Amino acid sequence: MARLMRAIWVTRHGDGRVLEVREAADPEPAPGEVRVRVAAAGLNFAEVMARQGLYPDAPKPPCVVGYEGAGVIDALGAGVSAPAPGTRVLFLKRFGAHASVVCVPASQVVAIPDAMSFDDAAAIPVAYLTAYHMLFNVARLRAGDHVLIHMAAGGVGIAALQLCRTVPGVVTYGTASAAKHEHLRREGCAHAIDYRTSDYVEEVRRLTGGRGVDVVLDALGGPDWKKSYSLLGPAGLLVAFGVANANQSGRRNLLHVVSQLARTPLFTPLGLMNVNRGVAGVNLGHLWGETELLKAMLEALVRLYAEGRIRPHIHARFSFAEAARAHAELEQGKNVGKVVLVP
Repeated sequence: MARLMRAIWVTRHGDGRVLEVREAADPEPAPGEVRVRVAAAGLNFAEVMARQGLYPDAPKPPCVVGYEGAGVIDALGAGVSAPAPGTRVLFLKRFGAHASVVCVPASQVVAIPDAMSFDDAAAIPVAYLTAYHMLFNVARLRAGDHVLIHMAAGGVGIAALQLCRTVPGVVTYGTASAAKHEHLRREGCAHAIDYRTSDYVEEVRRLTGGRGVDVVLDALGGPDWKKSYSLLGPAGLLVAFGVANANQSGRRNLLHVVSQLARTPLFTPLGLMNVNRGVAGVNLGHLWGETELLKAMLEALVRLYAEGRIRPHIHARFSFAEAARAHAELEQGKNVGKVVLVP
């Protein structure tokens, strides 16, 4: 009798009630693929926005979303000899990861050490890859840099704080609600800023003596990109990697989305030249063809974990049946660190 795979389906765009767990026969790996029995899958803001209908790269519902997970290889497709069945791995998958069994190209899995839990492994691919790419490939982080991280208590924010600690003398500033500040400090954030009760622009200027920062990691979008840009010092770089401001309590409000887009600043080459600043964009989902780059970064992150230099913070784990609650944690900004889904 065939085993049954369980997956979280987005049946249509809407709130958490559109999520449904369905069963189907286990998939078979195609040539070049491996099959993984999933022990944990990561949940990201991108998947929440996909459910809302606000993520343009997502497949149309009904669909299964999810970019990352961890588990054990149990079958190999034609032409694949390694990793061997029984190997514990983390993986990247361009949608479909929120399932108990997945088939992915062998090039998109990385073996993990025995000391790494499946929850930790599932929390690494998207958040840590995004942070690593922004800091080291795009911003070229240097010793002594000052870095402002928005949404610093989220999965990418925590990853960025930990990665900044691997470079000597980097000073970090993080925006988050006051309840999350103590955790940010434990992660090495030098200056935690409550965006709800203070103007983070004024606060960063005060803390830097008016000089500004070298790097801003901004997933807020809209008018906040303009504010972040204004905080850049000489040769500073704004890295835009999300538009969280488009989210509005789980609803697809097109008027609100248009309002945010209309308030997005326009950057011109001459304008950038005149102030010696830079703007870069990062979308991990559009780097899918860069197999060697992604795998090299994943392997570097696994090494940093093994050395004890990074460690994901798991905010909460939810069963597949509790997927709506998991989505709500991210939508309502309750999470500190990563939310994982457990089949």
